[in-house]
Amino acid sequence: MDISKYSCQIALPGFSEEAQLLLQQARVLIVGAGGLGCPAGQYLTSSGIGTLGIADYDVVSMSNLHRQILYSPADIGQSKVDIACERLQKQNPDVKLVPHSEKITSDNVLSIIERYDIVVDGTDNFETRYLLNDACVMTGKPLVYGAIYQFEGQVAVWNIVYDENSRSPNYRDLFPQVDATQIPNCTEGGVIPTLAGIIGCMQANEVIKYITKTGELLVGKVLIFDAQSMQTRIIKIGNTSKTSVRGLSATVNSPTISVTELKKCIEEDLIELVDVRTEQERDAFDIGGIHIPLDELEGYMAYFTDPKPKVLYCATGKRSEEAVKLILKEIPDAQVFSLAGGLKAYLEDQ
Repeated sequence: MDISKYSCQIALPGFSEEAQLLLQQARVLIVGAGGLGCPAGQYLTSSGIGTLGIADYDVVSMSNLHRQILYSPADIGQSKVDIACERLQKQNPDVKLVPHSEKITSDNVLSIIERYDIVVDGTDNFETRYLLNDACVMTGKPLVYGAIYQFEGQVAVWNIVYDENSRSPNYRDLFPQVDATQIPNCTEGGVIPTLAGIIGCMQANEVIKYITKTGELLVGKVLIFDAQSMQTRIIKIGNTSKTSVRGLSATVNSPTISVTELKKCIEEDLIELVDVRTEQERDAFDIGGIHIPLDELEGYMAYFTDPKPKVLYCATGKRSEEAVKLILKEIPDAQVFSLAGGLKAYLEDQ
């Protein structure tokens, strides 16, 4: 390791080369290479983390670029995790970058996070957030939480193990359960791009403090930041967890259809296609069907009561999966399917 590149942080009071060695030996996993994962990844890489895992199964889209600063227009349609690892590796060749391009589910989450010392939550959906929380509780891993919406961000550190019988609070101590359908995501409600950078950097800061054993962690409390007023509040939620996590909830999988099955159904006029991407993506390329952007889906529920099966598609299948879940929650017997692998799989099958 070239110590000179870390000289400014080694010079910090109470830091020293010993703290730098702790960073070099650390293994950190970031789940979600989006608005939070990009800045967190950049600063953890520059600080000299030994091993940095990046988990994401989505591709870059135009609407990502205003806040997901590792990507450029030339990257649209490409794997986020591949681009992120490539850029971060150039930033610091000393860091071992580990891509995880598979979707994090109840089947693989334990085997993935067991390889790491601490996990950073950069996710954008509640199902994965609760899954990560519960998996970290079960494996005794600390979890650095971050969330952004419009002008407000939150940061906390969950699940610090004190001893065999006690731990700090986790996400379920704050929110035992959330009705995600009542909370718009960034696409629907908007988010100021600088907020992603601020909260992502705060998450990286908590990771560095945890690894080097410096400073006071955001344990047992949640920091709330308002980007409009530039004010912060810290809400205390107690010293120890009062929840019990005994297992993982099975990941809910949307009904899917393969590219091969889809093409056969199109030939026989058995289905209708629905594009849930953004207007910009639709203008660039599509495979037909009607266009209902994901953030407008709730206004078209009556359309999905028609008995003819509908196949929803997006770039990778991620957004169409979420769309199918939303439809089935409102109309349990709707004949809706997500195109597995999205347009990426469709084009690869040409």
